[in-house]
Amino acid sequence: RASPATPSTNVNVSSTEIPSRSLVLSATYQPIGTTSMSRAVALVLSGNADVIEASGATLRSASLTLEAPAVIRVRKVVNPWRTRLILSRRRVLARDKHTCGYCGASADTIDHITPVSRGGKNEWTNLVAACRRCNCRKADRTIEESGMRLSVNPAEPRGVAALRLGLRIEHPSWEDWLSAKA
Repeated sequence: RASPATPSTNVNVSSTEIPSRSLVLSATYQPIGTTSMSRAVALVLSGNADVIEASGATLRSASLTLEAPAVIRVRKVVNPWRTRLILSRRRVLARDKHTCGYCGASADTIDHITPVSRGGKNEWTNLVAACRRCNCRKADRTIEESGMRLSVNPAEPRGVAALRLGLRIEHPSWEDWLSAKA
């Protein structure tokens, strides 16, 4: 067992900063998610994925030098949209682009269209981004009772739109893949 003071010398990284994640494309070049850099390297070395775009950083071991992958493509065909996106406050705000669904102002809260006290559920179609003013004005009432109008039609994000929600772009090449397929 190595002592904590002994640095690990198994892998060296070039001076270019290495991203922590890689964008994953399906065999048909559709974006399907992201994965950790170590998982991406393992997929490439095992022959299950190909490097489409390198990040510019170089990974080195005693017997191997490899460009750190920014974008990889898995070789087998997978169904990318079989799972549903987990609902969260951050994702609702991102879906609605931080714009109030009632007045169009900057939104910092979310509102249940049908209040929970009236049987409303925590679902994509029942949640909308709202500014504090509109959220307080509507309060624990339905849209009809409050006299307000909803300017958007909330829906569950699907496909690349779901992948983009809350995704931090770690490499410039990701933008090309995510915007071209949107």
